[in-house]
Amino acid sequence: DQFDNLEKHTQWGIDVLEKYIKFVKERTEIELSYAKQLRNLSKKYQPKKNSKEEDEYKYTSCKAFLSTLNEMNDYAGQHELISENMTAQIMVDLARYVQELKQERKSNFHDGRKAQQHIETCWKQLEASKRRFERDCKEADRAQQYFEKMDADINVTKADVEKARQQAQVRHQMAEDSKADYSSVLQKFNQEQHAYYHAHIPGIFQKIQEMEERRIVRLGESMKMYAEVDRQVMPIIGKCLDGIVKAAESIDQKNDSQLVVEAYKSGFEPPGDVEFEDYSQPMQRAVSDHSLSSSRGEGKAEPKFAGKSKGKLWPFIKKNKLVSLLTSPRQPPPPPPASASPSAVPNGPQSPKQPKEPLSHRFNEFMTSKPKIHCFRSLKRGLSLKLGATPEDFSNLPPEQRRKKLQQKVDELNKDIQKEVDQRDAITKMKDVYLRNPQMGDPASLDHKLAEVSHNIEKLRLEAQKFEAWLAEVEGRLPARRQSGLYDSQTAPAVNNCVQDRESPDGSYTEEQSQESEAKVLAPDFDDEFDDEEPLPAIGTCKALYTFEGQNEGTISVAEGETLYVIEEDKGDGWTRIRRSEDEEGYVPTSYVQVYLDKNAKDP
Repeated sequence: DQFDNLEKHTQWGIDVLEKYIKFVKERTEIELSYAKQLRNLSKKYQPKKNSKEEDEYKYTSCKAFLSTLNEMNDYAGQHELISENMTAQIMVDLARYVQELKQERKSNFHDGRKAQQHIETCWKQLEASKRRFERDCKEADRAQQYFEKMDADINVTKADVEKARQQAQVRHQMAEDSKADYSSVLQKFNQEQHAYYHAHIPGIFQKIQEMEERRIVRLGESMKMYAEVDRQVMPIIGKCLDGIVKAAESIDQKNDSQLVVEAYKSGFEPPGDVEFEDYSQPMQRAVSDHSLSSSRGEGKAEPKFAGKSKGKLWPFIKKNKLVSLLTSPRQPPPPPPASASPSAVPNGPQSPKQPKEPLSHRFNEFMTSKPKIHCFRSLKRGLSLKLGATPEDFSNLPPEQRRKKLQQKVDELNKDIQKEVDQRDAITKMKDVYLRNPQMGDPASLDHKLAEVSHNIEKLRLEAQKFEAWLAEVEGRLPARRQSGLYDSQTAPAVNNCVQDRESPDGSYTEEQSQESEAKVLAPDFDDEFDDEEPLPAIGTCKALYTFEGQNEGTISVAEGETLYVIEEDKGDGWTRIRRSEDEEGYVPTSYVQVYLDKNAKDP
């Protein structure tokens, strides 16, 4: 008899199921979002194709990291699988069950309400029959009393008495009929009531109870499935984690170190011993074979190194030509003298004196800041590398690096040749098919494509032969100078390279003694190279306000009141570049001179 309470309780049970479905749905969304973020994270750190990062993954540590990224990608896939399985095995199944449960609950409570209405109808019929029986009994009693009253009255006619008696009998009969009907309805109601309370209602309640228990069991099974879906992917996730551990254990530090050695070894021979320079001799010292003197006296007395013998790799014609390749002195310029008569203090309050730095050391820094240049003829080409131009034969690289680049280029060309050969074979086979079966196509239509592919193959082969020749030269399979006319036009710079170069301790390149005769042949070319260069034009004049003794490389001494030419303005570092004569150029502190620029000279 608790239909209302049971209806509320069963509705609450369905709400619990729907709440659990919503919980599982949000869990699947979290898994999908987590998997997506993991995949994006893995993709973010994947090496980009055809980039410098891709080369880094030859090291075992980077390979292990790449394996970790791949395992994380698989790890993300397992979380996607969790989401898919929870959706299919829990959410969809439970949602379908909830709909069935709602229909079953509705049917049960409909039957319950129907039974309630039926028993209420039977009760109403019983009440109506009972009231009718009661009314008929009362009417029969009144009719009987009226008959008795009429029968006792002597003034009433016999006909009236008879009529009253008949009326009383009718009323008694109606009372009897009502009694019988009431008894029948009562018996029927008792039966219906017994069936309602002992059969119908217990049956309906039993169905509702079974329905509720099935809902509870189904919820428990769904929770168990929720755990099993997670448990099913644990072995795969474990394998992913094992893969990460295995990748970490595969790291080989010795192998990585060897790869670094192979990648960056230059192939240069170690420098020889530095020769003793005897300063005790009063005679003028010749320029060392292994260093470039920065002495002003030597620069003036011998502006050209040993005439035309040119046994060194860096035979500069004029000292200041080399200085022009360098930047202004790196130390800050000294402040102007505070004394009223600056000439009394020869050097003024300059920056502290530093040990003389050989000019060759400055040039060594210049050389090491860019790829090494193998010989003097390639100096201009080497300088042009600053602008991004790379020689086709990679002559700007050290020997070992050059060999690797050339080998890589040869391999790429061979792959391209193989592709073109395969394409030519395919076209040839197609042409044969067309010749045997003209209805399939015109053989002549393939001639142009075949000729184009053949031309490409020939072009690639010539290119490959050119790089193979350079590679053979680097590996020592061919002499440095080749008289073959096939590649003279392409390899003129490489042919003139000094393949027996070695680096001197101060950073300059010198040739072996066996190449001295060859250096003599190359020397006139070097003269031409630098003699052709025009000196920088003067952009004005300047007057020295104070005496300055240039003691560092790249500076020049000036006397108070001296007038000189300005060839480069102060670039913001406090130094101005000036020229005294064709052979004397250098930097002086801007605060030591008064500059008079020639505006007309600057216009061009």
